[in-house]
Amino acid sequence: MRLLFFILTACALCGPAPLLAGEAPPLMLANVLRGEVVLADYLVSEKYDGVRGYWNGRQLLTRGGAVIHAPAWFTAGWPAQALDGELWAGHGKFSQTVSTVRQQTPEDAAWREMRFIVFDLPAHPGTFAERNAALTPLIAQLNQPWVIAVEQTTVASRAALQSRLNAVVRAGGEGLMLHRAASLYRAERNDDLLKLKPYEDAEARVICQVPGKGKFAGVLGALRVETADGLRFNLGSGLSDADRRSPPAVGSWVTYRYNGINSGTGIPRFARFLRVREEMER
Repeated sequence: MRLLFFILTACALCGPAPLLAGEAPPLMLANVLRGEVVLADYLVSEKYDGVRGYWNGRQLLTRGGAVIHAPAWFTAGWPAQALDGELWAGHGKFSQTVSTVRQQTPEDAAWREMRFIVFDLPAHPGTFAERNAALTPLIAQLNQPWVIAVEQTTVASRAALQSRLNAVVRAGGEGLMLHRAASLYRAERNDDLLKLKPYEDAEARVICQVPGKGKFAGVLGALRVETADGLRFNLGSGLSDADRRSPPAVGSWVTYRYNGINSGTGIPRFARFLRVREEMER
């Protein structure tokens, strides 16, 4: 009954919850690869399923702007210039990565398993090809095995791109990133940076917890969520019994998978809850 009371209270408010203080870093964000692109214009790398990390020259920040309390040795000697990358503990270890990143007092053993996969130099004035050329020797000079420059390659055809995607997924990876070689670093979402995965997913913020009915009476029925573009819809599929008993909090961000967009409403088709994106909270 107490859980139901909290759910009903949240639904009564049912509006955007304030985020905690913190200035988000100016990040370049990816669009989903749809249709055809000139593949010769892009460099391709693996998409690492970790926590976005932004080194501003002094501190390591999350995508939302929260300070990441890494051990001093982890960032010792890092350059005064910005590094954009992904904190990653390995394939299939997203939850472990999030748990480590969220520690207020860093656990040394946990951080020994972390890698900072660097894929861009945000403050560099050149094109991505030029930034990547500068990134490789910079990371090599650090000589820290936990700081890795992401490998960028070219693909000759859509068939070759699909083959590369299949290989990454078989190895436990999430997908691919395509970065236009001639692009400048722009802190916005655009087609200079594209992501390709075997399914579509996106993030939305929980604005309401909808009480369950029938077999879900007394627990969560669905999450009412809102995308960054202001689109609102219910997310009921994909929730485990544990999720329904202890649902994601109002104001938290969640990732959902879907199969295309409803042309009439713009709402994702067959949207299903995947997980809480805790690193987006700030």
